[in-house]
Formats: sequence, C-alpha cells, structure tokens
Amino acid sequence: MKKKIKKIISIILIIFIICWPIYALFFSIDNGVEDTKIEDEDSNWRGVIKLWDFPRLDVTTGSRYGWMQEKIKKFEAENPGVYIELQPIDWDKGPIKLEVALETGNVPDIAPIGTDYIYMNDKVLEPLDQYFDESDKKEFKYQALKSVMYNDKMWGVPFMMTTYGMYINLDLFKEKQVEPPVDGNWTYEEFVKKMKKLTYDSDNDGKIDQYGFHSFVKPNYYNIWGLILSDGAEIIKEDNDEYIFNGEKAVSGLNKVVDLKNKYKVTPEDFGVSNENKAWDMFCKDKKVASYIAGSWAVKVLDELNRSGEGFEYDIVNYPIGDKKLPVSLNNSVSAFGVFKQKDKEKLNMIIKFLKFLIEDETQKDLEKMGVFTVKSTIEDMYANNEKMKKMEDILSYTQTVPKHAKWKEVDRILQNQIRLSIIGEKSAEEALKEANKQITQLMNN
Repeated sequence: MKKKIKKIISIILIIFIICWPIYALFFSIDNGVEDTKIEDEDSNWRGVIKLWDFPRLDVTTGSRYGWMQEKIKKFEAENPGVYIELQPIDWDKGPIKLEVALETGNVPDIAPIGTDYIYMNDKVLEPLDQYFDESDKKEFKYQALKSVMYNDKMWGVPFMMTTYGMYINLDLFKEKQVEPPVDGNWTYEEFVKKMKKLTYDSDNDGKIDQYGFHSFVKPNYYNIWGLILSDGAEIIKEDNDEYIFNGEKAVSGLNKVVDLKNKYKVTPEDFGVSNENKAWDMFCKDKKVASYIAGSWAVKVLDELNRSGEGFEYDIVNYPIGDKKLPVSLNNSVSAFGVFKQKDKEKLNMIIKFLKFLIEDETQKDLEKMGVFTVKSTIEDMYANNEKMKKMEDILSYTQTVPKHAKWKEVDRILQNQIRLSIIGEKSAEEALKEANKQITQLMNN
C-alpha cells in the first residue's frame, strides 16, 4: 500500500515538473494583456530622471518652482539613489522647446504634455493604462481623466487643475453704488450696464481713468473665451475634427468682446494690445479696473495683498451669460505629465512611482499653496473653509477644455491674432473670422 502511494506521489511530481514550465509560459502575468495593471514594486533601479516643467507660482513663498522642488526632495529622500533633475521651461518658449526636443530626439523622461494631442501616440509617449486600473481611474475627476485619454488609452498623469473666473473689485462697485451680480450670475446685458457705470473720470480732468473691464489676448491663454463662446459657438467638432467656428454664434460671441471696447467703451484704449502683466497691474495694484478675468491662482495673490493692507475687497463671479443660457469657460485647465518612451523597464517603473507620488492625497492637498485644485474626486474638503476657492471650484463644472486636434496650436495662433485685430478695430468680427476660416482651412488641408 505504501509503495502504491509513493508511486502515485512520484507520478504527480513528475507531471508537475513537466507541466509547470508550460503553464508559466502561457499564463505568466506578463502575457501581453494590455489592460492588466502592473502592481507597484520596490524597484532596485537607481539613477537620474529628467523632468521638464513650467513655472507654477507658490504664493506662500513667491517661488515659481518651489512646490515641485519640495516634492522632488521628499521623493528622493524616500528613494535613495534616485535623482529627479528638474529643468525649468517658461510658458512662452517652453512649448517650442518641447517640439524641438521631439524633432531632435533629445527629450526628457517626463514633461507636462500629458494633455497635448500631438504627443498622444505610442511612438512618442508610454501608454499608462497598465499602471492604472479602472479603480485607479475612477479616483480622478471626470475632466482630469478625459484630458489625458485618447483612442481609449491613457497618455498622461493629471496632477492639478485650474480654471478662469471673473474677479470684481467690490470697493469700486460700492463706491459707484453698483450691485454685484446676484448669486454670481449675470447676463451680458446686465454686465455691460454695470461696466458702463464703473467707467468714468475720477479726477474731473476730462479723461476717463477708471474702467469697467480689462484683459489681454495671447496664444494659449483663454481668459476672454468665456465671453466669445457665451452664445453657444463651437470651435472644432470632436467626432470628426471639423473646424466650425465661423457661423452666427461665433460672430455674435466675438462681437461681445469687441463691443466692450469699441461700442460700449468700458475698457482702456490699449485693450487688445496690452500684455498680461500690465492688464493685471491695472486691476490688482492700480485699482483702475473693476473686473478682470484670471485663474484660481489670483485668489491667493489678492488675499495676500489684503493681509498686507494693500488690497481691496473682491468677489468671484461667473462669466456673463449669453444665448447659451449658461456660463461657460474655456481652458487648458488640467496639467498632466506624460512619459516619453523608455528602454529601461525598471526606470519606467520608478518614473511611474514618482508620478503616483504626485497624486497621493497628502501631495494633492498641498496644491493649496498654488491656489489650484486636486485632480482626485476622492478629495472633497480641500477648500472647505475658503469661500472664494469654492466658488472657483464651482466654475470648473462650466469649463470646457481646449479641442484635441493635431494642429490646435496653429489654429489657436491664427484665431488669437484675428481676435486681436478685431478688438483693436482693424477688422470687423465677421472679417476677422472669415480670414481665420481661410487660414485654418488651408492649414487643415496641408
């Protein structure tokens, strides 16, 4: 009996020895199934990870890279032998530098291009779905995740969000006995009426020196687009990439901006020419402008000025409502890092570990220093005690993201230039959009 049992056991062992390699070959975890999540492992990889990033103002210190430098320092301490080499790039020349880097093959490991359509392919970036399963993705806010998805693949890791809101100087409103919009909402007509009352000659020298509204026009900045799109115009159809910003809604929307200067005369003469810094200073420092459109970062800046005794009472309201019947904001509101193609799998794992570190709850809550918002839907109390930031967060629900199109940067440059020409009076809104349509059609056909 014992011999029989031993024989059976021996046979089982022999079968196991023969079959196990076959089983391992066909059923190993690395079997090419793309949607299988790669679990985080303690990698033995050591070396340098190159990171390029744009400036992001930390208003508590005044540093434009302090938040990221602080996170890098902590990550390096937790991962001895791993070094994150941060190379700053600016908002004006940075996008061009990234394009040149791609053309020459001299790219970093990580760059803030995770929402940029032109990089979203597996010849350039690492698709990241295998590192983020469905439960991970559900932790992201809808807009944040949508911004890094293309062709059902995840091309970046979102790590912060912001949007534009309209800031109003309540001191100036009170001085001229102008009521702020009820519940933060107003129609375009109501907005114009109030801006007229806030545009006047303050020292009786015969010259207007106080203005209702001011802003600026610049590629990659969408501060005035909430007005332009308020009648319901669309720029590019998502389903077929067709350019459609050329109809009545587009013309009437652009006229809403143009008329503020040329018809209603509630802006400074240099609206359309003035740069961002000058326009902001007129609102923030000189207090010569009653309403101004800015990102959520401005809350921290204005609060600091108030604490120092140099500020003013302010509030945040929605864009004026047009024929769309709802407020609207356009923004490249999500910042996300993409990972350029990697040859070393262990290094790639470490890069992913760093990016996941940036979206941990503790790290995300520290975004408060920059006056921006978390990308995670699971964090709900970040600005529970900050009424102004809660208002900005509410505006996120009305925010549209810029179109995903391979030639969007060129489209944007054409549009912004024609909008500027219309504002300064060199073209009518119809003429500007007709010329934009001509140039963009040629661009699309090339």
